Amino acid sequence: MAQLIDPVPSDASDLICCCYINATSKIQIARITNIPNWYFERVVFPGQRLLFEALPEGHLEIHTGMMASAILSDTIPCTQIQITDDEVMEPAYTIQDERRLEARNEGYGQRPVQLESQFEAFSAEPLKFQVAQVS
Repeated sequence: MAQLIDPVPSDASDLICCCYINATSKIQIARITNIPNWYFERVVFPGQRLLFEALPEGHLEIHTGMMASAILSDTIPCTQIQITDDEVMEPAYTIQDERRLEARNEGYGQRPVQLESQFEAFSAEPLKFQVAQVS
């Protein structure tokens, strides 16, 4: 698989093919930052499948976006989401295949993040302003 933007370091010979699926309703940022001389970062939209090559020791960080910020919501070892060449070349996925791939993403190293509760203070109630009377 050719990665023309931000290629894996040229001395890497044991690359693995990985698949991450954003099974949330939020935009996510996927990053690998623990490989020397390589920085991998992609935006993953809800429902999108991200295929990429990485070194086996890589860790995919998933940052979930909320209103001009992002929270590190998961870190997944690349070996956990590794797929075979047969899975890459197979054009049609069944529902079972999709669920199996999503299950690889689910709960691995999950941090308990409750994104919605952080914004409860910003309720949908209308703002009330008091206007001072000028005499």
